[in-house]
Amino acid sequence: MAKIKITQIKSVIDRSERQKKTIQALGLRKINHSVEVEANAAIIGMVRKVNHLVAVENI
Repeated sequence: MAKIKITQIKSVIDRSERQKKTIQALGLRKINHSVEVEANAAIIGMVRKVNHLVAVENI
């Protein structure tokens, strides 16, 4: 599987609880924090739900 780098670019303040938990589940903690994860169906689905809060790069 390919890896992707996910970076949080916007705050989760004033977002729904579901979006906050999704960001947490991706392993992101604060703005400009990045994680590298395997690009599986679950991760891609989570990224799509919060795509306005994160930036994604293929590795």
